[in-house]
Amino acid sequence: MDKYQKIEKLGEGTYGIVYKAQNRETHEVVALKRIRLDNEEEGVPCTAIREISLLKELKHPNIVGLFDVLHTEKKLTLVFEFMDSDLKKFIDGYGGDLDPLTVKHLMYQLLCGIAYCHRNRVLHRDLKPQNCSSTNLGDFGLARAFGIPVRSYSHEVVTLWYRAPDVLMGSRQYDTSIDIWSIGCIFAEMSTGLPFLAGTSIEMQILQIFRILGTPIDPLAPKAQPPPSLDTLWPSCSQLPEWKTNFPTFRPIPLEPLLPKLSASGIDLLKRLLTYEPQKRISPRRPSCTLISRSCAF
Repeated sequence: MDKYQKIEKLGEGTYGIVYKAQNRETHEVVALKRIRLDNEEEGVPCTAIREISLLKELKHPNIVGLFDVLHTEKKLTLVFEFMDSDLKKFIDGYGGDLDPLTVKHLMYQLLCGIAYCHRNRVLHRDLKPQNCSSTNLGDFGLARAFGIPVRSYSHEVVTLWYRAPDVLMGSRQYDTSIDIWSIGCIFAEMSTGLPFLAGTSIEMQILQIFRILGTPIDPLAPKAQPPPSLDTLWPSCSQLPEWKTNFPTFRPIPLEPLLPKLSASGIDLLKRLLTYEPQKRISPRRPSCTLISRSCAF
């Protein structure tokens, strides 16, 4: 630790403390994530081990760099590339009024970063503005590698406002689509300056999604009614553990009035990201997604 001079504390949480610091030898500014080690537990927390192992493998311009790991008996310190500001602070710094060109560039960076993660078989599982900068994905504390066949994972992942409806309703067999939904929520937030789907509990979050996108319908379920929109078709949604047959029925509302800054191409991209059926959410690896984010006028 003598190698680094702490400058200021950036944040503190249950995991530990994050400091802004400077390398005394190179004068490079870095971020120190100091993780407290519980004496009653054996070794390093599994989340920290997972984050370290994944970030040592993920090397990409749009993913925060892990420079060093310092381990003592009582503390574990991760030395990260320093990010001037997270995406939430960046949005707030403009009063929530980002111009469409800036939103387009930010989306392109996000999609490039998550495409690289998915290409290397890593799920982030906690994408939100506070865990991204204007160029990089950060905070891989909940990330994990995935493989084939599909395994059962924890459904207690992703901050509530950015959590996909299938996960909200108890699905444990998810894939890269979980991150795609989160990026859709971030995209809408960048376009309006406010969280797009903000519930106060899991149930309220589900209803908030339904109020805007419409209540999904399983066409194979008994007594299924004709869907008010093809966008609400979601085969097998009634099989999710927390699905309720008495969910109120909402019709989807037009997104254009809610996101006036977005062009028709931007609205189309948002709909592809916030698609109910996980298998039909657009992939950042598809040329159409990258092309839309890179060249269209949002």
